[in-house]
Amino acid sequence: MTIETVVLTGAAGRVGSALREPLRARLRRLVSVDRAPLVPGGPDEEVRRADLSSVEEVASIIEDAGDAGVVDAIVHLAGVPDEAPLPDLLEGNVLGTHHVLEAARLTGVGRVVLASSNRLTGFHPAGRTVSADTPPRPDGLYGVSKVAVEALGRLYADKFGLQVVCLRIGSLEPEPAGPRHLATWLSPRDCAGFFWAALTAPDVTFTAAYAVSANTRRFWELDDRLGYRPLDDAETYADRFPGTAGHLSGDDPQGGDFAAADYTLRHLPGR
Repeated sequence: MTIETVVLTGAAGRVGSALREPLRARLRRLVSVDRAPLVPGGPDEEVRRADLSSVEEVASIIEDAGDAGVVDAIVHLAGVPDEAPLPDLLEGNVLGTHHVLEAARLTGVGRVVLASSNRLTGFHPAGRTVSADTPPRPDGLYGVSKVAVEALGRLYADKFGLQVVCLRIGSLEPEPAGPRHLATWLSPRDCAGFFWAALTAPDVTFTAAYAVSANTRRFWELDDRLGYRPLDDAETYADRFPGTAGHLSGDDPQGGDFAAADYTLRHLPGR
């Protein structure tokens, strides 16, 4: 699949910041969007300030983005990035995703790549290898919002023929920063590789896949449908975390601390 012009939402966030340069290197035009101010990385990048609060706003960005309004794909990363009150998650993650999908449908964008999360399955036990076909078992309200995001993507693929890829993003860091990352780390190099594969893989209708490096201790199956095999392994850094051989094993939730009751209780009105 040929991809020349992409709209990237949430471009100022952690994942967006890691993707801007790799995408610019491969695209004719990148349109980076965020509610925070951005500076173009070069003449092939346009920046827009927006909060994606309506379908009309997203559609106007798409229509202004390419030559004669032609945008090949959207990478949608904008939203609430962690546990929060459910109304905030519904507005930022679920409604925001709906605005993007509906704007893509109305303007004829062929493919949308959605930021899902490993937290969608964080209550599955660490002793079990999980695939994208395993039923969701979120470790908090944030994970619940990502279940809804994937359901919206599936609906738009099934009902309207939009090509949708949901990437269940691992722990994106320059290097693993804690014991859990020995299983969940996503290196910047592999992050770029997964997103480019999600943009260009042929014969996509709806696909959900884990974006995680080739970690020896990972909980999640690597999926060949996108055609990308990760290159890095957190085990290279294991000696930084001595005594973690049994960390998150057996029946321990894959989400680790994210699965603790207190992690969500602080965001509930009746806490």
